[in-house]
Amino acid sequence: MELNPPTLVHWVDFDLLSRLGVAAVLGLLLGLDREIRGHAAGLRTHGLICFSAAMMTVSVLALYGQLGGGDRMDPLRIFEATGGFIGIIGAGLIVFSRGEVHNLTTAAHLWLAAVVGIACGAAQWPLVVIGCIISLVMLTLLRVAERRWEGGDGKSVRAPDQK
Repeated sequence: MELNPPTLVHWVDFDLLSRLGVAAVLGLLLGLDREIRGHAAGLRTHGLICFSAAMMTVSVLALYGQLGGGDRMDPLRIFEATGGFIGIIGAGLIVFSRGEVHNLTTAAHLWLAAVVGIACGAAQWPLVVIGCIISLVMLTLLRVAERRWEGGDGKSVRAPDQK
């Protein structure tokens, strides 16, 4: 069996540390909103998913480069694997109780953390910055809008057929 050449420890460099470090920090920041609100998937879950997605992306890209690419290698499978994994976790989080769906935003948030991790692993820094800024603004501004829409007491002011 032929294996790829090993990656030596002295090859740990700023590029690798930045890809993985930024993914870990951004994953933790993305999970902060869920943690503050007391949801099931908070800081650690988001941080681990984002970091893991970055590690997986770096590993796949490195293997693709080491083995010379070719027709049989497809780095896009990383998205397929991540999507399947996050789908399973998200499905486990979503709960239907007393006529309401809970944790849907948390499940979507985990998908966001995974995609940010993939982008960090691929060193797509403009995508990472724009994606995090827009998502954090959406989470913050939409939370304020939801509170105004629902009224101060947390009960919806929408008609029952609109819920």
